[in-house]
Amino acid sequence: MKKVNWKIEEQSHFLKRIGELLSRGYPLSEAIESVILHLPIEKKLQVNSILFDLKEGYPFYQALTTMEFNNYLIGYVFFAEQHGGLEKAFQEGSEMMLKRGSDVKKLKKLLVYPCFLIGLTAILFLFVEGVLLPRFSSLFTSMNLQENLFTKLIRMAGEYLPYLLITFMVISIFIGVFYLFHFKKLPHIKQASTLAAVPIAGPFFRLFYTHYFTIQLHYLLTGGLSVLSAFSLFEKNEKQPLYKEIGEEMKINLRNGEKFEEMLTRYHFFDRELFRVIKHGQNNGKLDQELYYFSKHCLRQLEERTDKALKIVQPVMYGLIGFLIVSMYLAVLLPMFHLLEGI
Repeated sequence: MKKVNWKIEEQSHFLKRIGELLSRGYPLSEAIESVILHLPIEKKLQVNSILFDLKEGYPFYQALTTMEFNNYLIGYVFFAEQHGGLEKAFQEGSEMMLKRGSDVKKLKKLLVYPCFLIGLTAILFLFVEGVLLPRFSSLFTSMNLQENLFTKLIRMAGEYLPYLLITFMVISIFIGVFYLFHFKKLPHIKQASTLAAVPIAGPFFRLFYTHYFTIQLHYLLTGGLSVLSAFSLFEKNEKQPLYKEIGEEMKINLRNGEKFEEMLTRYHFFDRELFRVIKHGQNNGKLDQELYYFSKHCLRQLEERTDKALKIVQPVMYGLIGFLIVSMYLAVLLPMFHLLEGI
């Protein structure tokens, strides 16, 4: 069958509609059949082709793997099929991915126009530095006048700009090579720890990893599984190598008699509060509820931090553009005033 591309919004809405129908009492196959009616023809044919496998007893997450859905959405479905809370997991997973997609769209909208203005201003800068300033300099020389400080600064900026661009390109190439030949080969736990240590972006990664871990563990514990059994399922999650590795390590350490909450302190990509939340949940016998509320807390924190970052990005971008435009303006006017003083 011809490959069909699903945007992340389409994947999320697909699962969200299925979750809504499941909450109304629909069986999974009937819910999918109802959702198919509203799909474009190419997607309708693709989903119809996997319905037969579902009716034969194959798990839904494998069907989504065949359809090349997002790995985090597949992970939600994988865990949901283990604990039985399909409708709630489908809706919460899809809403989280829709929020993430919405934040990415906002960021693109915020950056497109400022980046265009920066590019246009950079072209004007090159024109001023390469065409206008040399002519002013020749006039200054012929009239025995000295260049003003601002003109000198613009000239210096023009001289160092190529070096800055070359440095940026070298750093970009180095990061790309580092990623392909070193970072990508590291264990996924080490990768997550490295990302969580990145300045500015690190807290976002920690909140995202913590939210996903706690909400899935909550569902499994609510479904009646023990902590050890829950990590056995984490271990079987082939589509998410990070959580698979966590499951493998946790399972071994639990069997060796280590305490659950103490093991979490080794994973620096989790929020520091998770240790206390789990310890408190084990003490009061409501670990599954504590995990649920903490996962909601992490999601709220992630949303608030994202909104705050987006509100900062735009003013900074426009401030930079304003500075560049004023610089161009002064680069032309100040030499003219200087020449008038020399006449």
